[in-house]
Amino acid sequence: MQQLRAAGFNRISFGMQSAVSHVLATLDRTHNPANVEKAVLAARSAGFDNVSVDLIYGTPGESLADWRTTVESALSLPIDHISAYALIIETGTKLAAQIKRGDVASPIDDLMADMYLLIDELAEKSGLSWYELSNWAKPGFGSRHNIAYWRNANWWGAGPGAHSHLDGVRWWNVKHPTAYKERLAQSLSPEHDREVLTAEQIATESIMLGIRMREGIKLSALSPAQSALLAPFHSSGHLDDEAWSSGAASLTATGRLIADRIVREILL
Repeated sequence: MQQLRAAGFNRISFGMQSAVSHVLATLDRTHNPANVEKAVLAARSAGFDNVSVDLIYGTPGESLADWRTTVESALSLPIDHISAYALIIETGTKLAAQIKRGDVASPIDDLMADMYLLIDELAEKSGLSWYELSNWAKPGFGSRHNIAYWRNANWWGAGPGAHSHLDGVRWWNVKHPTAYKERLAQSLSPEHDREVLTAEQIATESIMLGIRMREGIKLSALSPAQSALLAPFHSSGHLDDEAWSSGAASLTATGRLIADRIVREILL
């Protein structure tokens, strides 16, 4: 890690996922939870002043008490940022097969909602405020890399399968490392395909991504019909009252639980 820091890397994130052994086993993760603290301390020792951990919630068999143990363990570390993602069961994975056979239960939506609200509460109490749907950070420690995605800014991706975006053009590299390596060896572009975004696509993605951010989306960027569709969510407490009064749609904690539904309402 000292070599990475010396090379100019200034932020590092560790895939902690969980502090509970049986949850890690279900996720087929083999690391020892105790090693996460060692890794974080090693990063600090190497000079990293922006350290983050990633967590996953909603694993089959994970209780709310298990999740609290994980969150409290993460927040006890000397970190500046935390990400928490709901488990997505990917087709073709070992876990998907186990669920299909009935060996393990499917994630429970209501429990996952409680888990999200719990990390939001505990993170805020620890001085890490939400700035994006799945991310909390100390002031000034938000991930600039990811914020570029959510704001539809320009970025370059390097490596197999990496995506890039520049002024409304999005492209992605070949996925397989061998194919990527062979193309570079032949002085060929590793690009697999690209798309030129239409003005409508850019506007749609700006809403889809912007609603995830704490500042939300400006009501002036929406059509009158879209604003009218959002009004009931403000009345129901899913959109922040102060932001609404200032001309923006910003999700409350409960609003974040139904972010996808809100987006569908105004885009479909």
